Amino acid sequence: MHSVLPFAVYIHVFYKFFKKAYDSVRREILYKILIEFGIPRKLVRLIKMSLIETYSRVRVGKNFSDRFPIGNGLKQGDTLSPMLFIFALEYPIRRVLVNQNGLKLNGTHQLLAYADDVNILGGSIHTLKENAEALVAAARETGLEVSADKTKYMVMSRDQNAGLIHSVMMDNSTFERVEEWEQL
Repeated sequence: MHSVLPFAVYIHVFYKFFKKAYDSVRREILYKILIEFGIPRKLVRLIKMSLIETYSRVRVGKNFSDRFPIGNGLKQGDTLSPMLFIFALEYPIRRVLVNQNGLKLNGTHQLLAYADDVNILGGSIHTLKENAEALVAAARETGLEVSADKTKYMVMSRDQNAGLIHSVMMDNSTFERVEEWEQL
């Protein structure tokens, strides 16, 4: 990407990761999001029925614990869970897209999401932080929290002295600046 950028263009990027994404989704908020997005109430009730009275047990060696109730999160391995998570993540993403100060490439604002990974691009550190803070606040409503350890900050530019910032502070967390990022 560096070779196609004009010399004076800086692209600031946050690579955000959520902690225990599937496990932290607040179900009651999810049901409201589904209704807000136009999912019929009858279907929301069926989804709710599939998630209530969820129990788990812990296995240590050959022994199992007593079962205990699970009140938040989505079922691992359930074919419906990825779609429900998309709705849970789409809600905060739409809240960020309302802010029109982001970087535009081909006329669109840049917030990229795949599974539970979100990349936010901005033309300045100020805009990037503003959009990232909006995403963090909206995601927190749904139960999603950013993993400060896994979230990174990067500046892309042809200018070798681009952005002398070594880390970014936001929401009582420090995000490390990296020169390269490889998504696995």
